[in-house]
Amino acid sequence: MLFRVVLIALVSLPLSALAAEDEGPFGGTIKFGFLGTSGNTETSSLNSGATLNYKKGKWEHEATGAAIFAAEDDETTAEAYEAGLRSRWDMTDKDFLFGRLNWRKDRFGAFDTQFSQTLGYGRRFMEGPVHTLNAEVGAGARQSEDQFGVESDETIFFGGMDYKWQFSETAAFEQTFVVEAGEDNTFLESKSSVSATLVGALSLVASYTVRNNSDVPAGTDKTDTQTAISLEYGF
Repeated sequence: MLFRVVLIALVSLPLSALAAEDEGPFGGTIKFGFLGTSGNTETSSLNSGATLNYKKGKWEHEATGAAIFAAEDDETTAEAYEAGLRSRWDMTDKDFLFGRLNWRKDRFGAFDTQFSQTLGYGRRFMEGPVHTLNAEVGAGARQSEDQFGVESDETIFFGGMDYKWQFSETAAFEQTFVVEAGEDNTFLESKSSVSATLVGALSLVASYTVRNNSDVPAGTDKTDTQTAISLEYGF
């Protein structure tokens, strides 16, 4: 509990100071995807998300949020939400320290909620106009509740990687990987996406996400996948 309070304070304090700063280099994205069918079967699906970035001096902050929803014949078949906050402080041009908060809720997943807090070290292995590659390692805590209301609180070890390949002026491939390894459960997430610029700051993004929990309640699947096509606006 003490670790969680300290981490939230460390991550949140730099962001709370933004109001006192002059206008800085903000950036981010907003994405939205919707699909609906009618006739013999009525289906609808929605995926949306947003990121907000702020970088000044040695500090870099990122806030994220996402939601997915699907229904068939007026019956909900998927409903999930995610929110995250990350702060980085550059020690050198290549090395940085980070603090990370991540909250996940999945109405139909093995776990109803998972909330993790981690601190650690990261390194930029590649940083250029074509290829970028970052890796992170750390430790922290995670609180989980499964669909039967069983709660767990455990120490976790964290590893993360994000890679981007800008293979043309208008198209890019991105791959991210996250692992949270705890005594009770190991959570893995892999996300692959391809984006293509349509016009100006508007892009079409196709993504495939795989999430796996090593230990889940009886009667639930260990692995969930999400396939999404969205329009994304960058600013």
